[in-house]
Amino acid sequence: MNNHKEDPLENGNRKAVSSYFGALTFDQKAMLKKLPKEVYKALQNTIKTGKKLSPEIAAAVAHGMKEWALENGATHYTHWFQPMTGSTAEKHDAFLTLDSDGTPIERFSGGQLIQGEPDASSFPSGGMRTTFEARGYTAWDPTSPAFLMKGGKDVTLCIPTVFISYHGEALDEKTPLLRSMDAVSSSAIKLLGILGVDNVSRVTTYAGAEQEYFLVDKKFYAMRPDLIMSGRTLLGAMPPKGQQLEDHYFGSIPNRVLEFMQDVEEELYLLGIPAKTRHNEVAPHQFEIAPIFERANIAADHNLLVMEVMRRVAEKKGFALLMHEKPFAGINGSGKHNNWSIGAVGGMNLLEPGDTPESNIQFLVFLVAVLKGVFKRSGVLRASIASIGNDHRLGANEAPPAVVTVFLGDLLEKVLDAIESGKVDFATEKQVLNLGLAQLPELNKDYTDRNRTSPFAFTGNKFEFRAVGSSQPISVPNMVLNTLMAEAMDELADAIQAKIDSGVEKDTAILETLRAEITATKPVRYQGDNYSEDLQDAAAKRGLPNLRNTPQAMRALLEPENRSMFDRYGVLSDQELTSRLNTRLERYIKGIDIEARTLQLMLKTFVIPDVSEYQGELAGSYNGLVEAASRIGLSDKTLKSQGDHLRELADNLASLLDLTTELDAVIEKLDAIEDEFDAADYCAEVVLPTMDKVREVADHLELMVDRSKWELPTYSEMLFEH
Repeated sequence: MNNHKEDPLENGNRKAVSSYFGALTFDQKAMLKKLPKEVYKALQNTIKTGKKLSPEIAAAVAHGMKEWALENGATHYTHWFQPMTGSTAEKHDAFLTLDSDGTPIERFSGGQLIQGEPDASSFPSGGMRTTFEARGYTAWDPTSPAFLMKGGKDVTLCIPTVFISYHGEALDEKTPLLRSMDAVSSSAIKLLGILGVDNVSRVTTYAGAEQEYFLVDKKFYAMRPDLIMSGRTLLGAMPPKGQQLEDHYFGSIPNRVLEFMQDVEEELYLLGIPAKTRHNEVAPHQFEIAPIFERANIAADHNLLVMEVMRRVAEKKGFALLMHEKPFAGINGSGKHNNWSIGAVGGMNLLEPGDTPESNIQFLVFLVAVLKGVFKRSGVLRASIASIGNDHRLGANEAPPAVVTVFLGDLLEKVLDAIESGKVDFATEKQVLNLGLAQLPELNKDYTDRNRTSPFAFTGNKFEFRAVGSSQPISVPNMVLNTLMAEAMDELADAIQAKIDSGVEKDTAILETLRAEITATKPVRYQGDNYSEDLQDAAAKRGLPNLRNTPQAMRALLEPENRSMFDRYGVLSDQELTSRLNTRLERYIKGIDIEARTLQLMLKTFVIPDVSEYQGELAGSYNGLVEAASRIGLSDKTLKSQGDHLRELADNLASLLDLTTELDAVIEKLDAIEDEFDAADYCAEVVLPTMDKVREVADHLELMVDRSKWELPTYSEMLFEH
């Protein structure tokens, strides 16, 4: 790298993060240096208002961006995008080209910045494109800063883009997110106008994804086909100690892990990603990194970069990074708590209660809009986070269940109940905690406690969507949140306006509308333990969807009302929504097929041979004991115990062989099912339960076999050896 300012160390001393933050991004500082003043202003206007750039401005931006990239050692550029694979994609092109007379020069035009042409035939399209229809386009998203990525020996300029087909259909996850942000802005401005707030030019949504993950030593990972193929352990007996002592959460970070975290943070800071917190999570060798809030589309880009950087640094540090939602059975899985808020660009947070939430009518209107949207579209919200990994995680510690409810806290519940009854006769005050110790100050107390079991909890001035899976891009759940919010805001605005048009005074119209919606959305508000049977009973009584697996959840995308919402707001056409449904089902079926075949492989090449070999040695040892029993004075009780152990081992091995045959037949039948929903249901209802039965016996055998004969790394080694 040519630019010494990118090094976080200077003369061996650690530099302040602020001095190199964003050094590898084409941020405002870089733009001011490389762009003419009028070009810079036009680009900033596009970023703030969403207005299109002219080709002339784009050409000037491209020239400045190229000069900046070359000065920092870049040799190639790429349009960096998010196909429907759950990860990112990129095709690198060299800046180098030949002039008309054959002279080599570095060139990067406005056209190359704005648009690229990757092959679209090999990316999932869910039926929108056939294999022979190869053309696709990437288009620059100027609101997300370009960045430089180090890799191999070179540096590449990465330009965040959307990905569309030849006919304009969205083939990625980012295009619908950007569309949904436009929808939110229009609907929020309309609602604010009815409330008397007319000076807002754009409203947007903000997100911050708390990323949980596991680290295991790479040498153990390399010996586990299940981790390599599926990201989770398909076999593995729990050790005597797991997380029951609750001593890992927020505990001292192991030095090797801390070095990994520090290296990750340095790379993220250079990329302008505001990593804020790091800590141990609940399960052994589970950790978390969380950022500062950003606009939702930038937060989505940055979260994908966080995962990419962590994988690369983990590899250098001798770790394997596990992003699966449930890599180890019996202990906590990993989520990606998606903190979501809405506000005017550069100004007010529309979910800020203020010191007296009961008198903050603007806050209450937008709060009720969230309740309305989540209640009406809870099935779609559940579908947005449905996956194989999340099916394993939902309902366990740190993982909300498949029923979507909203937690508001005692004070806001009291406020809404008072509005509903028409008796708002109390006043809230700033809450403090007096600890009763003279030497300690009073602490500010939040209006809400934290409900760690709630899928969708209000946490001060934002909502925390806790059900998002750790491996999932956050573009999809944020797109769904934005769209249902736009619809809810429009419906509230229309209801208030209708009352005003009929002669009702504005404040009365607002209050009457709120009262009606508070009553209507009451079923989705749940203050209790979401892991309990009480919630299951409450869901049935309240008519809340309880979508326990991915096929059930994805059926929400078949419902005409849900489909029309996306089409009405220009977020996803009917065809684009169908493509996502098909893609998600296909990935679910293929993912479980890979898991089942990997388990099949492990049984036949590891478990059964290991157990058989140990059984043979044990049988020989037992026969020798029988022959020598009287000679060496071995008691009948001891001899019987050894015999019982051998018989139990043989019985379990026989059971495992039968179950392996059953698994073979199940996999074969899955291959013959043509209908996607039928295949997905079969995966959920037959394949996974069969795999669980196999695992139960195999894990029991692991505890019976001499460790020297068991080839697979154990949970004890993977979770407790640093």
